[in-house]
Amino acid sequence: MIEDAYKTIEKPSEETLFKEKGSKFFGYAFPVKNEDDVKECLEELKKKHHAARHFCYAYQLGIEKIRFRANDDGEPNNSAGLPIYGQIQSFEVTNILVVSVRYFGGTKLGVGGLISAYKTSAQLALEASNILEKTIDVHFALKFNYDMMNAVQRIIKEKNIEIIKQKLEMDCEYTISTRKNDADAIFSIFNTLYKVDIKRIV
Repeated sequence: MIEDAYKTIEKPSEETLFKEKGSKFFGYAFPVKNEDDVKECLEELKKKHHAARHFCYAYQLGIEKIRFRANDDGEPNNSAGLPIYGQIQSFEVTNILVVSVRYFGGTKLGVGGLISAYKTSAQLALEASNILEKTIDVHFALKFNYDMMNAVQRIIKEKNIEIIKQKLEMDCEYTISTRKNDADAIFSIFNTLYKVDIKRIV
């Protein structure tokens, strides 16, 4: 079985705060679909925290093809972005941006201290998020005559298939959605059905 579900968030997390030796780390998680969303979220945070020195973040995009980035934003190499990304991996979420905004408190934390603080800040932001599991779905277009309506509807009901769109004119056109793991079986059922045309929508 291929993995046909993924975890993400649908709305931004509550703001979290972690303090370490006078430094403050404000944590946030945002749902993002692309790099433009990432840029927008960071710009908003920079307006909100105009006195902060570091906006360290990591994001992961994609469901089957994964893209990610980790940014230390002026902190020592790999002391901020990667610990944040580690938490994204640990919570197994995607299409997400996690940011930790740091206000320096006068005492240096050292690389080990920074790694631990950014990791904790990211963990708190993800714990404050409402994480949902979503399925990876495949869509098909069905075309058939009215005399096949009952047969098609029976399969849709039995197999728990979702109808996304329907157009009933001279003939019937349905757009249906099914989980990726069931897609091949569903295609075969309709494909062997006389007078039903099925195409995968890419």
